[in-house]
Amino acid sequence: MARRRPLRPEEEELWKAVARTAKPMHAPVFRPKGPEVPAEFPASPVVAHDPPRIAPFRLGEKPAVPRPQTAPIAGGVQMDAKAFGKLTRGKLAPEARIDLHGMTLAEAHPELIRFILNAHSTGLRLVLVITGKGKPGTDFGPMPRRTGIIRQQVPHWLRQPPCGQAILQVTEAHLRHGGSGALYVYLRRSR
Repeated sequence: MARRRPLRPEEEELWKAVARTAKPMHAPVFRPKGPEVPAEFPASPVVAHDPPRIAPFRLGEKPAVPRPQTAPIAGGVQMDAKAFGKLTRGKLAPEARIDLHGMTLAEAHPELIRFILNAHSTGLRLVLVITGKGKPGTDFGPMPRRTGIIRQQVPHWLRQPPCGQAILQVTEAHLRHGGSGALYVYLRRSR
């Protein structure tokens, strides 16, 4: 890379005249400090890309953004927002519950369908399906073995016919009703 030669006096005067008329194309991201910045350039505003600051927090205050305790299993919120808020905070008590612990897939699927359809036909709105979290076990085989297979299958079964038409919302249960080992199933009004 070639070194620059010092400017002659007439070149320096021409450079100063051009620098006074120049307008920046973009706002500079940073402004270097030191002797390499010519004094004839006007000071430009520094554009800072600071991360958003967290508001100061005092003991006893609630956080500015509430953290959701539970999330819908599929899709968005289909039910009334006020009722959904009560549901996620565990303020609504389930009217009936089914425990699928210890069942095989072949036993659990028809039991779940029977339970959901009976609850819907009797006019219940909120039921609790306890699936359990699944046991983590030692896996010595060449293929990894999934744990909690009923827990994984129940949301799919609830979306499929004949249960899908009777259900308005499926969401993870509040900690007091089983947390991630249970599901709230909010049923549609029976006609």
